[in-house]
Amino acid sequence: MSKDFILPDIGEGIVECEIVEWLVAEGDQVKEDQPVVEVMTDKAMVEIPAKEDGVVEKLYYAKGDIAKVHEPLFRINAGGDAAEEQPTEDAKPAPEQTRDSGSAAATTDFILPDIGEGIVECEIVEWLVSEGDQVKEDQPVVEVMTDKATVEIPAKDDGVVVKLYHKKGDIAEVHKPLFALQPAGGVESAPSTSATQKTTTDASAKAEATAEPPAKARQGKAIASPAVRRLARENDINIADVPGSGKKGRVLKQDIEAFKSGDATAASRTDDAHASDAAPAAGTTTGGTRTEAIRGVKAAMAKQMMKSVSTIPHFTYADEFDVTDLIALREKLKEQYKEKGIRLTVMPFFIKALSLALKEFPVMNAQVNEDCTEITYFDDHNIGMAVDTKIGLLVPNVKQVQNKSIIDVANEVTRLTQAAREGKVPQADMKGGTISISNIGVIGGTVATPIINKPEAAIVALGKVQELPRFDANGNVVARKIMTVSWSGDHRIIDGGTIARFNKRWQEFLEDPTSMLVNMV
Repeated sequence: MSKDFILPDIGEGIVECEIVEWLVAEGDQVKEDQPVVEVMTDKAMVEIPAKEDGVVEKLYYAKGDIAKVHEPLFRINAGGDAAEEQPTEDAKPAPEQTRDSGSAAATTDFILPDIGEGIVECEIVEWLVSEGDQVKEDQPVVEVMTDKATVEIPAKDDGVVVKLYHKKGDIAEVHKPLFALQPAGGVESAPSTSATQKTTTDASAKAEATAEPPAKARQGKAIASPAVRRLARENDINIADVPGSGKKGRVLKQDIEAFKSGDATAASRTDDAHASDAAPAAGTTTGGTRTEAIRGVKAAMAKQMMKSVSTIPHFTYADEFDVTDLIALREKLKEQYKEKGIRLTVMPFFIKALSLALKEFPVMNAQVNEDCTEITYFDDHNIGMAVDTKIGLLVPNVKQVQNKSIIDVANEVTRLTQAAREGKVPQADMKGGTISISNIGVIGGTVATPIINKPEAAIVALGKVQELPRFDANGNVVARKIMTVSWSGDHRIIDGGTIARFNKRWQEFLEDPTSMLVNMV
């Protein structure tokens, strides 16, 4: 019996998601709980499994399409037989196949799939095979770099690599052929194809050798990964001026660092490599522009922030905290816990104190529905912390802070920060947040107007700690460590008096850290 699989509600107000990768094709036999499709929401990547055994009859969306919650995603014939389905017109791979004359085997193009939200292209970092090589199913074929990460793409079948459509350093586009593979069944009967492959490989090698003049005046695009290009942009360096020390002139991170520091060798190599185009470069130093696509996590963040400010009436409240005693306590305990492998920063104290204050002001840990007709209060304090990473802003959250000690929180902060900076935060750690902290002070800001991480109701930004003169109880001027905190609240459910009283309670815990001990359960 055929039935539609309805895209379930993934939670947190998500009403649509992007089809990142179909893990099956029409006509495939699937088992219960076998992953069928990978989708991307504004918050995370999710694999959706089959609910029962059967044959996939229809995929209602293509890669890159936006699927709606509560609408059909694919159709499955429960208890069907894949063998009966395939000889029909269901042979979808036909448009992607070409047949060699003199060969009984088809050559199938591997189409570059969507690797993540907003990513429309990637750079070929390294081919792990050559034309003519035999490969096995799931064997890595190529390493590509997006703005988010380096990804290895495997072969889907056993066979022989017939054609590589790109060279190292080229930009490959999503939904276009990456390489051609001849299935294993046709290997023995394709001697002429092998000869053709060898000729093609030789011709490609010659063309590549011709196209690679010795490191003089680099023409066109420099060979470098997106991460290296980003580093060059951040340091205001024209990557075309940087001599590459990697294979085939690839510009590596250390090349950028050497160029930035004015390394004599790098400077010398740069002069030699670009002597011929010094004059044109002098005429193109002003008036230029550069346009870049907004992709990946940055695109998701832009969409989320726009939705937040357009639907939540924000208001801001700021105050000063005297964190002199807190920092002194942290300094006293830091080395003691470092020997135990625990990295104790001030953030765990802020998170735990926030949880203690939330017990007294539950509305700060609440959320409203889309039309603001209901408010939901959460028992769990899942406190998010914004982490500035190379792929954009991520906000993982520490779960159930109300049940954790400061040391437990410290361990979670370390784990989540490391995972975020590597771009490998588990989906579960990104979901379910109830309130957030953004620590702008580590960079240098003092006051901010943070945007609420919808559907949460509040967010606080921590400014940098400054040593400033203040009056003590006796009227004497003393040096104190002062930090400004800036709140943004959802004015539909939080008023100014509530956030002021809540902030005051949080302040009391942090300015007198020993008072936290009395209130911990």
